[in-house]
Amino acid sequence: MSDMRFIMIGIVLVFVGFIILGVFGHNYQASTLESNEFETCFKYSTDNPPVEINCSLKVIDQILFFVLIIGFIGAGIIALIKGVKGNWDSKIKPEDMVGPGRRDNED
Repeated sequence: MSDMRFIMIGIVLVFVGFIILGVFGHNYQASTLESNEFETCFKYSTDNPPVEINCSLKVIDQILFFVLIIGFIGAGIIALIKGVKGNWDSKIKPEDMVGPGRRDNED
């Protein structure tokens, strides 16, 4: 795969990670605060009153969400590093070269 593709994939993965964190992250902020301060957690919905749930399940959901985000951002960073450290397409075969500097050896 071309080095520029790795750079573009890395940028997209990091961007997607931050977008997902920004859009859905507010749903997972309160679980740590609820479990540490109040020792009871509630599941909130718009139609029903809050329902008490197990705090450990809410914290596990939060951890899985952040693992997903770290996975996206980490994969993006790895792709960026692979793209930057690549050969920058410098290993082009002479017969594949195009442009004004190319010499045709065909008779």
